[in-house]
Amino acid sequence: MTTDVAIVTDSTAYLPDEVVERHGIVVVPLKVVLRGRPLDEGTEATPAGLAEALRQKRVVTTSRPAPETFAETYRKMAAEGAREIVSIHLSSELSGTYEAALLAAREAPVPVRVVDSRTVAMAMGFPVLTAAEAVADGASAEEAAAAAEKRAGATQGFFYVDTLEYLRRGGRIGAAAALMGAALAVKPLLHVTEGRIAPLEKVRTAARAISRLEEIAIEAAGEAPVDIAVHHLASPERADALAERLRERLPRLGELHASEAGAVIGAHTGPGLLAVVVSPR
Repeated sequence: MTTDVAIVTDSTAYLPDEVVERHGIVVVPLKVVLRGRPLDEGTEATPAGLAEALRQKRVVTTSRPAPETFAETYRKMAAEGAREIVSIHLSSELSGTYEAALLAAREAPVPVRVVDSRTVAMAMGFPVLTAAEAVADGASAEEAAAAAEKRAGATQGFFYVDTLEYLRRGGRIGAAAALMGAALAVKPLLHVTEGRIAPLEKVRTAARAISRLEEIAIEAAGEAPVDIAVHHLASPERADALAERLRERLPRLGELHASEAGAVIGAHTGPGLLAVVVSPR
């Protein structure tokens, strides 16, 4: 589907395939580098393959799309009839993806509004969906970008990891925090704040941490109508159980998406990731 305004995002939005197809959203993949070979997230690099590589203690790194990849995407959208483009990406504090999109936008044949979501996963995916729905209702690129930024600012992401080691290796959290967590044998809860990943709470056991993650999500939702996403890596049973409990406890729940996180986020969190995104409607 092509309209006067095209919506572009990257693979770390983790939008369901049917949502991407229904709204004509274009997804540019980030890269996962395994054994020196760069692989496209979502097609060549899968969550299952990533989890197995991490268990085998292989070195896994990630990289942004090249600016030329975005440039090709913008040219293609323009050739297909787009007169403006809204390009929404993961936090510039976590990746150079936003910068690559900005560089490409300068040479694009049509105006491109590049949005730094300041977040990741479905905390970005819901704003992308909001922009696409705005465009479908006749919004301009400026209006769609503003709607995405507004929703991103109101959306919160919380997550549990079995260990901070993967975040430490990737430079997403300080070594001191990672070492403290290991020394105290605590299970960390984290959140995305000001575009960065930061510690939120420390809990003594995995079961208590997951229970606390649920309570934090309920508190964040409050009485407002919200959409929820539950992400995991190699923990489908945990994710399904958490999603079901949230469904039962949130009377004003709108959409609920439960899915495995992609290889890029998984490379920095490790197997056992469990995340909840709370997005006011």
